[in-house]
Amino acid sequence: MMIPKIELERAAEVLRGGGLVGFPTETVYGLGANALDPVAVGKIYAAKGRPATSPLIVHVAGVAMARTVVAEWPEAAERLAAAFWPGPLTLVLEKRDLVPDSVTAGLRTVGVRHPAHPVAAELIRLAGVPVAAPSANKFMGLSPTRAEHVRAGLGEAVDMVLDGGACAVGIESTVLSLVGGRAVLLRPGMVSRAEIEAVIGTVEVLGEVAEGEAHAAPGMHARHYAPETRLRVGEPGRASGYLWHTRECEAEMAVRLPAEAGGYAAGLYEALHLLDAAGLEEIVVEAVPEGGGWDGVRDRLVRAGNMAQ
Repeated sequence: MMIPKIELERAAEVLRGGGLVGFPTETVYGLGANALDPVAVGKIYAAKGRPATSPLIVHVAGVAMARTVVAEWPEAAERLAAAFWPGPLTLVLEKRDLVPDSVTAGLRTVGVRHPAHPVAAELIRLAGVPVAAPSANKFMGLSPTRAEHVRAGLGEAVDMVLDGGACAVGIESTVLSLVGGRAVLLRPGMVSRAEIEAVIGTVEVLGEVAEGEAHAAPGMHARHYAPETRLRVGEPGRASGYLWHTRECEAEMAVRLPAEAGGYAAGLYEALHLLDAAGLEEIVVEAVPEGGGWDGVRDRLVRAGNMAQ
């Protein structure tokens, strides 16, 4: 969806002035603020109800801007950016001091990403500043993949929302740490571990993360990406709401997604938004395969099904 340049310029002014802008990326809609303005960054946390232990990803207009916020740019980062940027891969590196601690949950590292969506790319270019942007929804809730999801979830807490249509990738970016010369997968996404290893070699996978501590990447809480309706993954039995890709089920409401990982991911959150709004007793999701690009999808479903204690 095309957005008039005058609207993009106005959104860029909002960012430079310390306001919040909801904008589309290829993954999900982001809630953006000037990443170098700690007061503006604070508005993100307030709007989302986000804990200070969860860092924000900084969106940039390319490698040159990325290098202004990181203390080092190793060869692995150069190779990965050449292979996957612009696109759904976030690189975690040592930060420069100009990046506020509120962006990074007090850590000395920062996640940077060059989004592929043309609206996001042009907005950052016009703003002329790196843009801190988590998903534009209340903390732990379903991520937005359409502008109307942002408006419904955050309302007047956002100064401006740019409508770029539906997000093509549909789930959040892969997050990879390159700190200390090690490549560690912090969050799976649609850029797979195998694809990354084909570019830089062996990639480790992060183990368990303590809930009360600052996290190296967003999206690492046990419960996240969750609808208000109870969700479980497994055999349907008798389900009031059912999300499936290979096996039909008699249910009050059922949504079918493509049986391949890319198409499934692209439609996942929109399907869950639809089911969540239907007043169902429970949403049952047919289990998805392992491997073959499904790791990011499975991670989101597992976290969405973890009920709060």
